Amino acid sequence: MSDLVYTIIAGVAYLVLAPIAGGLLAGIDRKISARMQRRVGPPLLQPFYDVFKLWDKQQVAVNEAQSFYVFGFLLFVIISGLFFFTHGDILLVVFTLTMASVCFIVAAYSSNSPYSQIGAERELIQTMAYEPMLLLVALGFYLNCGSFSIGTILDAPRMSFIYMPGIFIGLCFILLIKFRKSPFDLSMSHEVHQELIRGTLTEISGRSLAMIELAHWYENIFLLGFVYLFFVWSAPWSPILGLFMCAFTYFNDILIDNCCSRVKWEHMLTSTWLVTLVAGFVNIMFLMYMR
Repeated sequence: MSDLVYTIIAGVAYLVLAPIAGGLLAGIDRKISARMQRRVGPPLLQPFYDVFKLWDKQQVAVNEAQSFYVFGFLLFVIISGLFFFTHGDILLVVFTLTMASVCFIVAAYSSNSPYSQIGAERELIQTMAYEPMLLLVALGFYLNCGSFSIGTILDAPRMSFIYMPGIFIGLCFILLIKFRKSPFDLSMSHEVHQELIRGTLTEISGRSLAMIELAHWYENIFLLGFVYLFFVWSAPWSPILGLFMCAFTYFNDILIDNCCSRVKWEHMLTSTWLVTLVAGFVNIMFLMYMR
């Protein structure tokens, strides 16, 4: 199969299958969380029902700019995933994902609601917290495999996790932020009775909110792809191990979400940078020494 044909097939498959897998993942998340809390929980397909209901609602926005930036958020998340699953440059994936976060923050800032403004400020702090670790992930793969190309990383002669355990720990830590799990769900609340109401989502409704949910489904799938990269190499059976570790990592995040309460932004920023420095930077120094 030529590179062009693979790129087209992989891109179309991501566009079609990622929201389905992401929606099912969100439904499984709710089911597992409910069982941990001794509840029955909603149906497995409830996330799809919610998005379809939001899409059918009348479009109401505080201004035209908000809808534009929400669409930009969805667009850049999809582009990030396309770069990832078509075996593009992992550094380009990180930069495009950052652009998506900027669009989401500006969309929240476009509202005059104090809850939305505070949520946007916390979202910006969260971006400051996880962005250094994401860059170290890309740098670690380059030092270990000699390339930023995801295709080269997947065909590595050895498992990346063996040489990058510290970076993997750091990635798992920041995934709690990206998956919006406790104790780092600072910018938006799952429940409306909390101090932020809905934070960044307070003034977003209808199709705009549906697009944000859809963007999160796309985002969650290719973020788990980062976990997958650590455990897949040239061995033909390694994809099974990679998928298992993706499921195991997400289950652990759900468990932590149900066991921990939200921390203050100062604690989140300090702990994340500390993990980045100790686990990530030390691992980078080891990889540089090995070269």
